[in-house]
Amino acid sequence: MNQLFTVTFLLVFLLPASIHAAAPADEKRLNEVAERGAHVMPFDLEKTVHVFTKTESGGVQKVTVRNISDQEQVSLIRAHLSKIANEFKQGNFSNPEKIHGGDMPGLAELKAAKPGEIKIEYKVLPIGAQIGYSTESRQLVNAIHRWFDAQLSDHARHAEPGQLHQHMPKK
Repeated sequence: MNQLFTVTFLLVFLLPASIHAAAPADEKRLNEVAERGAHVMPFDLEKTVHVFTKTESGGVQKVTVRNISDQEQVSLIRAHLSKIANEFKQGNFSNPEKIHGGDMPGLAELKAAKPGEIKIEYKVLPIGAQIGYSTESRQLVNAIHRWFDAQLSDHARHAEPGQLHQHMPKK
């Protein structure tokens, strides 16, 4: 019975999200977002890659360097992600809004979340850093997934979807 629930959950809720790839924005939008992003993100988008991985409880946003010997970019990535993770914990999503606009999918729900409703964890990686987002709220999980899709679309030249994490809680 437990295995049947797990398979059903994966097929109904997670598989559609994992196979839905965000379509890249048009060239004009990609250029506008890259220009605004250069004023918010201190690292060079051409030297880095964003990976957005949806999970059943939220997702993981990872930024790494393309050239593993580029320690300057690694430092810039870590400083930026650490800063925005702290801002996100306070409900401050102004940087994504500056880059993507106030009507960015999922952003309104993330901004409206109560303190602690979304667990936000910053982690240093050997060639960059990541921010993990987790929540027990289905509505906020969906908001995170829409937010990730919007970022994948707007950063299409510098971003890619990650592989679905299928860590099911043990009962």
